[in-house]
Amino acid sequence: MSSLLAGKTAVVTGASSGIGRAIALSFASEGASVVIADLDMAPIEGGDPTADLIARAGGQAIFEPTDVARWEDIDALIANTVDRFGRLDIMVNNAATYSGTALADTSAAEWDRVMAVNLTGMFNGCKRAIQQMLTQQPREEVRGRLINLGSQHGIVSNRRDSPYGVSKAGAIYMTKQIAVDYAEHLIVCNCISPGKIVTGKPGLAMDPTNLQNARRRTPWPRLGRPQDIANAAVFLASDRATFITGSNLVVDGGWLAG
Repeated sequence: MSSLLAGKTAVVTGASSGIGRAIALSFASEGASVVIADLDMAPIEGGDPTADLIARAGGQAIFEPTDVARWEDIDALIANTVDRFGRLDIMVNNAATYSGTALADTSAAEWDRVMAVNLTGMFNGCKRAIQQMLTQQPREEVRGRLINLGSQHGIVSNRRDSPYGVSKAGAIYMTKQIAVDYAEHLIVCNCISPGKIVTGKPGLAMDPTNLQNARRRTPWPRLGRPQDIANAAVFLASDRATFITGSNLVVDGGWLAG
């Protein structure tokens, strides 16, 4: 283990699978104590639970069953984290869902579900984390760091998934607003917007037509991996990310540059 995040405590939502899992594993490998917040402990891709992998590697992690759309769950999540580890240094709002529908085909229930997880869930996570961070003494000029997960499809249009794109555009804006409002309180907030990341998750994201389009659009000679996003998250969570707040770090293999 290295020590880039030694002595820090991190909460990662949606950390049982995919990008969140990679972030949690990378944080732990850098010395952080990690709280895995998710609906279910079992990874969608299969395999051992994230907390078990971290413990086996000599790290420290706990699982907290959490529905990010419920304020009560997020409130308990942060309270339990502080009770266990003493403070909250890093909050990663990663949990997300999608409908896979164009606007005219999106039901009110589908819209509400995507917004509940992707936007209300992020609001809950950011608000409760900031409430805790405001009570903490600064370390290396910072009381705490928030990392929100946006998407390239919060920047450019996303065919067949209007609610998801709207929610991710909101995530990017929320990040900027928080950064400006809480900079004077020494709270950092940044966003990571992934390009096409192959996670093994079933559904629209792994549709062969979508994968073919993504390969055509991505200049780098491969699609993204969860570890690509985890690497960016480790940097933004660390004290090496100085004088950086309100930024949206795009990790997309050059998609938006093309």
